[in-house]
Amino acid sequence: MWQQGWSELRDVQDAAIPAILSGDTDVLIGAATAAGKTEAAFLPICSKLADHSGPGIQALYVGPLKALINDQFRRTEELCEALEIRTHRWHGDVAGTRKQALLRDPSGILLITPESLEAMFVLRGTQIARLFAALQYVVVDELHSFLGTERGAQLLSQLHRLEIAIKRRVPRIGLSATLGDMSLAADQLRPDHGDRVTILESAASGQELRLQLRSYVDERPDTDEDASMAVRGIADHLFANLRGRTNLVFANARSRVELYAAELADRSLANGVPNEFHAHHGNLAKELREDVEAMLRDPTKPTTAVCTTTLEMGIDIGAIAQVAQIGPPPSVASLRQRLGRSGRRDEPAILRAYCATVAIDAETPLLDRLQLPLVQTIASIDLLLGRWCEPPEPSRLHLSTLIQQLLSLIAQHGGAKPAEAFRVLCGRGSPFSNVTTTQFAELLRTLGAKDVLTQAGDGTLLLSGRGEPAVNHYTFYAAFQTPEEYRIVHSGRQLGTMPIDFPLYEGLLLVFAGQRWRVVAVHEEDRVVQLTPSPGGKPPGLGESSGQVHEEVRARMRTLLEGDLSPAYLDQQSRALLEQARREYATLELDKCPVVADGSDTLLFPWTGDRRLHTLAAIFNASQMDTAVDDAALRLVGTSREAALTAVTTVAERPAPDPHALARKVEGKATEKFDSWLSDELLCDQYVSAHIDCVGAVESATRLKQAMTATDPP
Repeated sequence: MWQQGWSELRDVQDAAIPAILSGDTDVLIGAATAAGKTEAAFLPICSKLADHSGPGIQALYVGPLKALINDQFRRTEELCEALEIRTHRWHGDVAGTRKQALLRDPSGILLITPESLEAMFVLRGTQIARLFAALQYVVVDELHSFLGTERGAQLLSQLHRLEIAIKRRVPRIGLSATLGDMSLAADQLRPDHGDRVTILESAASGQELRLQLRSYVDERPDTDEDASMAVRGIADHLFANLRGRTNLVFANARSRVELYAAELADRSLANGVPNEFHAHHGNLAKELREDVEAMLRDPTKPTTAVCTTTLEMGIDIGAIAQVAQIGPPPSVASLRQRLGRSGRRDEPAILRAYCATVAIDAETPLLDRLQLPLVQTIASIDLLLGRWCEPPEPSRLHLSTLIQQLLSLIAQHGGAKPAEAFRVLCGRGSPFSNVTTTQFAELLRTLGAKDVLTQAGDGTLLLSGRGEPAVNHYTFYAAFQTPEEYRIVHSGRQLGTMPIDFPLYEGLLLVFAGQRWRVVAVHEEDRVVQLTPSPGGKPPGLGESSGQVHEEVRARMRTLLEGDLSPAYLDQQSRALLEQARREYATLELDKCPVVADGSDTLLFPWTGDRRLHTLAAIFNASQMDTAVDDAALRLVGTSREAALTAVTTVAERPAPDPHALARKVEGKATEKFDSWLSDELLCDQYVSAHIDCVGAVESATRLKQAMTATDPP
């Protein structure tokens, strides 16, 4: 502190000292980017280690990115140099000689990713207890990037297994941007014991944020997208403002990534300058993606990656100057994660948001007149600025990651008894503690039937024909994967391929290749979706967004449409569009009744999250009423208002349906890495835990019924 010339500590740094030095409590530190979270953790940790030095790894730091680990390694190494505390890092880019030196003489502070920690469990399982025998602290950086994800379940399982290996509890220190309801994050940091976590939240604003939302309008709705005025306008602004620095541009679909990358490359050619803009998404060959990542890491080569979620987290790309978001972000948490990649030290974080829309006329579809993508973008940004993000869902089973952890446990010990495996992986304090003994037994039977596991004569679980090569492959260490590609087929002709990460079922309405379709069959084993043309309704786009919109976002959208305030970060065009949407909303009297006729269809506006919307759609479809989730609305195809009221009343007045019955009708439930090894029943259990909310759907139907009957004449 003296060397740095600090005259005082920041509030969260001051508060962290007694909490961390006591060494008897978990601590969750919430503060804005660049508000001193790292020092809040490591100043007291290093003070403690300096007073109690000795052999063995004494502090374990887990971060989501190799680039972040490299940066923190430099900071902790400088901090620890005068204290004679050794600092180590462990990931794929670290030389093997350095790793071997740590294994021979473990000491000090180790910085590692979850994937490298997984490899340590699998390849050096017998050494875990020795390496971490002296462990005093575990630091989880960027905790918000792990919450509610398969990767987060993997990390918490690793920490639980680590404590079992050394036979004692180790204080955990979570570092994160402010998480809204911090108690929910505390439950994730220490499952089943979140009430014992000390929560420290900074009141300081931290890093400066510069933000603008710009909208661009196409005068003709039928304009070919490749020549779209809105697309050209966005590309012009990106080209003028991003060249010369390292940036990320997030587009919500792979087709849009290609479109904007091509537009920006064309501008480079037309202006006679080197092209700095490159596409990055899961359909590209690995070599092409790695070339873009290498350019992003190279400070001498200004590079802008136009990407999907592939560069949101988990990949080492160095420091990012600006982040652009085209269209609504998949979630507020995703937007926060993306924005967190922007801003070098002592520089502001910069977010450029863009919305493309069409001019409104008498022929414009009803939903387009409400400018819902723009309103959703504003709602997401407002919630971000209000320090809110989607809370984690503790009820999710994460069975794919449980399979990974089971195989890792068997590899660690050379085998495991079923009862002991359940205790270690699903006991109290584990992220899988909501998995029942019945479900675990079904999981073991299924893995045995699929030749992943076998049992020795004494009952010990061992890796079998498919399990052993899976564990021995380097891809095993990561818990996540990109969505599976499905072939889209009509009348025997392949229309293309798409990653589909939302429920698939017969009767689903969707848009592909600029046309409207109905799903007539889903062939899960072959990953084939058969379509037939559909004249009814305006179904949702395919692959435009990978996130589930939370009910809080939809509630904020409704508040915006019914209000009269315009955020300061909107450009003039965005302000005009928001006012236009508010006039349309009032004209349709949606502020009085959330139901409106749209041609032969009826639109319902429950203003709730996607989980309840999709559940309601599944309930209506199960009763032979063609229904699709259409942005924030439910579209009842070919249904009158009276028939819609009858359907809503039926759902509202009957007991909540069996969620597993609905899940059984959904195809394409196997979306996570090891889901193909689950039985149909376990897939339904997992799907229900993540996607179906029958009780919430009934509540939404009840509110819709009340609103409809209150405005209808007797």
